[in-house]
Amino acid sequence: MAAAPTQIEAELYYLIARFLQSGPCNKSAQVLVQELEEHQLIPRRLDWEGKEHRRSFEDLVAANAHIPPDYLLKICERIGPLLDKEIPQSVPGVQTLLGVGRQSLLRDAKDCKSTLWNGSAFAALHRGRPPELPVNYVKPPNVVNITSARQLTGCSRFSHIFPSSAYQHIKMHKRILGHLSSVYCVAFDRSGRRIFTGSDDCLVKIWATDDGRLLATLRGHSAEISDMAVNYENTLIAAGSCDKVVRVWCLRTCAPVAVLQGHSASITSIQFCPSTKGTTRYLTSTGADGTICFWQWHVKTMKFRDRPVKFTERSRPGVQISCSSFSSGGMFITTGSTDHVIRIYYLGSEIPEKIAELESHTDKVVAVQFCNNGDSLRFVSGSRDGTARIWQYQQQEWKSIVLDMATKMTGNNLQSGEDKVTKLKVTMVAWDRYDTTVITAVNNFLLKVWNSVTGQLLHTLSGHDDEVFVLEAHPFDQRIILSAGHDGNIFIWDLDRGTKIRNYFNMIEGQGHGAVFDCKFSPDGNHFACTDSHGHLLLFGFGCSKYYEKIPDQMFFHTDYRPLIRDANNYVLDEQTQQAPHLMPPPFLVDVDGNPHPTKFQRLVPGRENCKDEQLIPQLGYVANGDGEVVEQVIGQQTNDQDESILDGIIRELQREQDLRLINEGDIPHIPINRSYSANGALRSPNMDVSSSPNIGLRRSGQIEGVRQMHNNAPRSQMATERDLMAWSRRVVVNELNTGVSRVQEECRIAKGDIEISLYTVEKKKKPSYTTQRNDYQPSYGRSLRRTQRKRQHTYQTRSNIEHNSQASCQTSGVQEDSDSSSEEDETIGTSDASVEDPVIEWQSESSSSDSSSEYSDWTADAGINLQPPKRQTRQATRKICSSSEEENLKSLEDRQKKPKQTRKKKGGLLSMAGEPNEEWFAPQWILDTIPRRSPFVPQMGDELIYFRQGHEAYVRAVRKSKIYSLNLQKQPWNKMDLREQEFVKIVGIKYEVGPPTLCCLKLAFLDPISGKMTGESFSIKYHDMPDVIDFLVLHQFYNEAKERNWQIGDRFRSIIDDAWWFGTVESQQPFQPEYPDSSFQCYSVHWDNNEREKMSPWDMEPIPEGTAFPDEVGAGVPVSQEELTALLYKPQEGEWGAHSRDEECERVIQGINHLLSLDFASPFAVPVDLSAYPLYCTVVAYPTDLNTIRRRLENRFYRRISALMWEVRYIEHNARTFNEPDSPIVKAAKIVTDVLLRFIGDQSCTDILDTYNKIKAEELNSTDAEEPVFRCIPEMCWC
Repeated sequence: MAAAPTQIEAELYYLIARFLQSGPCNKSAQVLVQELEEHQLIPRRLDWEGKEHRRSFEDLVAANAHIPPDYLLKICERIGPLLDKEIPQSVPGVQTLLGVGRQSLLRDAKDCKSTLWNGSAFAALHRGRPPELPVNYVKPPNVVNITSARQLTGCSRFSHIFPSSAYQHIKMHKRILGHLSSVYCVAFDRSGRRIFTGSDDCLVKIWATDDGRLLATLRGHSAEISDMAVNYENTLIAAGSCDKVVRVWCLRTCAPVAVLQGHSASITSIQFCPSTKGTTRYLTSTGADGTICFWQWHVKTMKFRDRPVKFTERSRPGVQISCSSFSSGGMFITTGSTDHVIRIYYLGSEIPEKIAELESHTDKVVAVQFCNNGDSLRFVSGSRDGTARIWQYQQQEWKSIVLDMATKMTGNNLQSGEDKVTKLKVTMVAWDRYDTTVITAVNNFLLKVWNSVTGQLLHTLSGHDDEVFVLEAHPFDQRIILSAGHDGNIFIWDLDRGTKIRNYFNMIEGQGHGAVFDCKFSPDGNHFACTDSHGHLLLFGFGCSKYYEKIPDQMFFHTDYRPLIRDANNYVLDEQTQQAPHLMPPPFLVDVDGNPHPTKFQRLVPGRENCKDEQLIPQLGYVANGDGEVVEQVIGQQTNDQDESILDGIIRELQREQDLRLINEGDIPHIPINRSYSANGALRSPNMDVSSSPNIGLRRSGQIEGVRQMHNNAPRSQMATERDLMAWSRRVVVNELNTGVSRVQEECRIAKGDIEISLYTVEKKKKPSYTTQRNDYQPSYGRSLRRTQRKRQHTYQTRSNIEHNSQASCQTSGVQEDSDSSSEEDETIGTSDASVEDPVIEWQSESSSSDSSSEYSDWTADAGINLQPPKRQTRQATRKICSSSEEENLKSLEDRQKKPKQTRKKKGGLLSMAGEPNEEWFAPQWILDTIPRRSPFVPQMGDELIYFRQGHEAYVRAVRKSKIYSLNLQKQPWNKMDLREQEFVKIVGIKYEVGPPTLCCLKLAFLDPISGKMTGESFSIKYHDMPDVIDFLVLHQFYNEAKERNWQIGDRFRSIIDDAWWFGTVESQQPFQPEYPDSSFQCYSVHWDNNEREKMSPWDMEPIPEGTAFPDEVGAGVPVSQEELTALLYKPQEGEWGAHSRDEECERVIQGINHLLSLDFASPFAVPVDLSAYPLYCTVVAYPTDLNTIRRRLENRFYRRISALMWEVRYIEHNARTFNEPDSPIVKAAKIVTDVLLRFIGDQSCTDILDTYNKIKAEELNSTDAEEPVFRCIPEMCWC
């Protein structure tokens, strides 16, 4: 008999036996168990008296049922990560039980303690290079040793001279408020001396890096700035906007160079091409209209060609190009789109050409980034499908390494934050400076660092508390990367160690934290600048902040928000002075309220540095004139004489003296000087009354920043003389690069471009490899067909990188472009505006079950029985198309779709091999049904319901189990608000989403149980009819009827299942789930006559009336008669059909529809769209309807109230707008049909729909006649 083992030894034997039993070594396990029992190595049990007793192995297993067979394996997996936290191993990420030394699991601190190097060790060269410090070197090397070694050898490592810990000394120099809205764009010029910011207030501003001065404001855009770019020669800046225009300015003078109008929707990205072909350069822009434009310009003259080389990429309606990136040599540009496709364009030929379409992603591509060096053709893409891919061109194809965001560090099960969200999405991607690693930001707030060659996960960086949309690599230090996000945190990370170096939190006094929207390093790496959601520019850098302390915290020019007038080419003039903004004299520096800063700050304005004190106006604000108007005026020192309190007289005197002096010097011709100007620029009396304190700058409105209001008057002192304009026009805002520096950089770009062409040519000549790649390589081939998207997103946001902020969105509609892209030198004639923006009613509820909860296109009803139909959304004017009917419109779309293509067989594809639509895209029968049924529940506008939380939870579990579509548990309503087990609610919004599967999205408003009025709170849900999932929405009428029955144990009942009556008996009543004790959902246990038992809800059980015919065979069913079905349907309440009964109204509207169908313009909407002729229709329109369908539903009394009927009528026009061009004849016809029918329904006294039609036509003619003079009178220069 062996010696008695210790407790640990005995338990280890047991765990080994259990581990062997769970694997292939069952025989070994049996032998081991026998020996354990033979040698009595099994732990003994103790009785209540403390006496030991032998027990068998089976007894030990039963007593430790909580220990799984792989328990020993899990222990081994946990030991490594736990030990790494205390004593890091020499090679991070490698987990082994057999390591030695610093890899051993038995290592202690002494084993891993590295010896401090002496000075000679740093001087020793290895193959001519300085030695590399061990990863776990205790502290940064001594600067004296490094310097001495460098003197001896002439070389040293940058990481030795400048350890990553040095970045801890970066501090925030200044936070400047310079915009009135969020600032999404920031950029440095090529010298690093200037900073540019682009904001939602439509302005681009130029700042000095060294001291934070505001140097210039670039005006002209009429919507949010979406992207900016500075050319490589440092002579131009281009800005794209949501106004669909790209504006280019000269950096030297701030003069406008070009206004590029080639897009029909918001600009999403702008890039200057790095390539240099003689004097030809390219600027690229991508848009939410699914197009990419290549604008050619001349580097010497800075002239742009009017018409771009344009590719329109729309594989389906609503496709947007969301991101783009040039290769370092400029020979390639890649784009990512919302249709999941990555497209690559080649600029090595005479004109740009598309060379590949990669469709490996299964959701929107939100970020693409080419590598920084030209030694390989590689780029990384990030998608909302939860993966990033590193692409490389090899053997005539683009191959990719998949980076799965669900991957965790080897053996690390302790990482916090990994499971914060159910569906992982990539939000941003970046390379380090030397392309050795790829960094991805994930929507669970983590950053992941990957080996760019192998795809191995190296580090997981945690620290952010919200999504990260900013990743910025250091310009030359491969160890450093910046990250910033909506949590207001800015992190500096060490990529080599996977550790945080420094953290800054953007806390704004009195306003909480500001989300950081963009961040950029200066080219020399000594500064970085950030912008935030509150309009601030944040300046960071090494060194002291004394120069930044000399500037105010708020910096605006008083002319920033003055109105502009635009000519036919969209160039602008200042409305007040009639001058180009860049030619206006130096403005005043004011704060956010419009109050001028003191004299010392006015000298910071370029052009005012050398002005005399009396020429620096001390105060600029608002005063009231004698007519009671508040106007902008220059206000001087307060005096007792109000007539002299305004500095008009002083200004005129100063101006007169200055003009006389200049005249005496002979510099300028004589100018009349004894004038002063009123608010509208007309002459006025110099003794205008002032009724307010002259030293106070009045704000026109407390809700609008004062600086926005400063546009009513141009003081005489602001009228520029010719000398002023000449001097001002010669100013240099941004210097060009030094000639030598510019030449070297250009040569580098040329060399990189040549290398890229060479690599592409070589790989293109190689024989393609069709052998099966290893699992992490998934090649995609050029010019492959597009993968279809599971869901069509109808909306786009002006900020595509802020996915979670969906409080308001814009709808897109219109017939879309080719499924194949087309290259063209000119804009496509007849192309519609692809992104007509609709203001959509916002859903204010904080609770939402989907990302698109605010995108519902319907309406919110007031409390009460009678509900109003949705109002038509106003649309911007678009160009007309040439088609004259719906059939022509649809036919043209299908003709383009039927171009010869490679056939693909993919689940979820739009079309089958025969060209027919795949059935999974069809709208389901429960939506199309025209016969009213109790189940499944089909929601209608205005329904009052009882919502059962536990039923909804069961639906969510079923969806997740079957993986039908992605669900975010965090966005379910019970995680957003306090929901009871059952809630009294009302449907106030309905939207259907294209599948598969087709989803019904509802907005449910809470109702007061007593008054029946809405409480003002609401939440949103998304669902579809699933087999074996019980309805969790029950009409309030059915619920009340069921409550009144008060079923008792032993009661007999019947229930409809598959159009037959089935009979059973109530056995018991108890909550379906104990955590919902008061819920009546499935609260009855019933015994069916066929001996089956089931849980039932009271509203699914009907009493058995006297005289009921029972089945011949016990347990069988009895067919349901039509009369019985009708009796079980919803019974309209008083007022739900207006003054008439439902039958009267239904018959009246049926007659109206019959007469309406006799008109030619209504014929396209008579029957459902033929999906065999137009297969893409079902992939765009989620809820198809037509006049015949509405008529059949009226005949069957399908609608529960008149507002539900009106809602469906409105969908005729909605569907037409969704699938066709907004201004097409078919949409106009749909509008007429909808207007006529809605007015006819609304006027219950009307019986002749043709009379209604004639009235509407007459109203349209009158409105058209009234508008014609307005259009004829619009001048070429229109007011902005």
